[in-house]
Amino acid sequence: MNLSRLLAVARKELLQLKRDRLSLGMIVGVPTLQLLMFGFAINLDVRHLPAAVLDQANTVLSRELVDELSSSQVLDLRQHLVAPQEAISLLRRGDISVAVIIPADFEERLLRRDRPAWQAVVDGSDQSVQAAARQLAEFPLASLHGAAAPAAGVEIVNFYNPQRSAPVNTVPGLVGVILTMTMVLFTAMALVRERERGNLEMLIATPLSPLELTVGKVLPYVAIGLVQVTLVLLLGRLVFGVPVRGSLPDVYLASLGFILASLALGIFISTLAATQFQSMQVTLFAFLPQILLSGFMFPFSGMPRPAQWLAEILPLTHFLRLIRGVMLRSASLAELWPEWLALLAFATAMLAAAVARTHKRLT
Repeated sequence: MNLSRLLAVARKELLQLKRDRLSLGMIVGVPTLQLLMFGFAINLDVRHLPAAVLDQANTVLSRELVDELSSSQVLDLRQHLVAPQEAISLLRRGDISVAVIIPADFEERLLRRDRPAWQAVVDGSDQSVQAAARQLAEFPLASLHGAAAPAAGVEIVNFYNPQRSAPVNTVPGLVGVILTMTMVLFTAMALVRERERGNLEMLIATPLSPLELTVGKVLPYVAIGLVQVTLVLLLGRLVFGVPVRGSLPDVYLASLGFILASLALGIFISTLAATQFQSMQVTLFAFLPQILLSGFMFPFSGMPRPAQWLAEILPLTHFLRLIRGVMLRSASLAELWPEWLALLAFATAMLAAAVARTHKRLT
């Protein structure tokens, strides 16, 4: 081995990397992004879960309990309900994660101590909510009435996943994660590959408009994405027993909106990358925030507000709410329409940006 020749090859690679601004940016951008997200955005200590309270007792002690729960920072009591049906409806739509039910005989239960004094109905479709709700079991009630002995605690009712089975929470989210990886990566690489081979320029020379060309290239991937959704649903049902409690057409419509959003993101990435390797790099850079901030791996409620605002831009955040709502909580798309509309808005914005960049680059 000749050291001078070896160093010459290494110097050549460094110079080539220096000219490749996208790769150079990824070297700095990926660790910076991971450090900032794990340091500031990722927080396993879930606080301020959206909640509603149904105070059927409406006494001094029950109102004191509500005040104590509000100051605990575990729950964010946003609404006061008048009927149990309201709590079920809010949970199904995903508007709240916990419903606090204080029965009419609350004070009697405190005195008798033979059964739980109040009830917390928890959205079991999210494991982080289940874990945070366990903190309510340690909530002290003795201070409410001055008793020295500990009072009866809270009854945790786990809706939608009473067995607390991990696959029930994970499989619906995996639909979105798998589609994110495959749809974005396949689309970005396919279009860049056509450009590298010179085929894209020849197609541009035809009467095809940029929009027709872009949509036509990715249309087959819509069918591929729906096939992947079917495969995940079948395996989830047969292997892990994950149910589809809502409408199956709603599941596919929600998935279609997410597929379109992912494909549009892949198209836009293809306009940024000059090579297939660069498209893989940018796809990874776009994938990390989605999987870390969407609520799939880490609790959404535990993130600081700026991280939540950023997550609201990402399509996976909205798809997780859609797919868990339809599959696990029997919600309909009519109830979850803001999430589906957010996916279509993201797809439209990305597609418009991609078409504009395609026109500028290839004419």
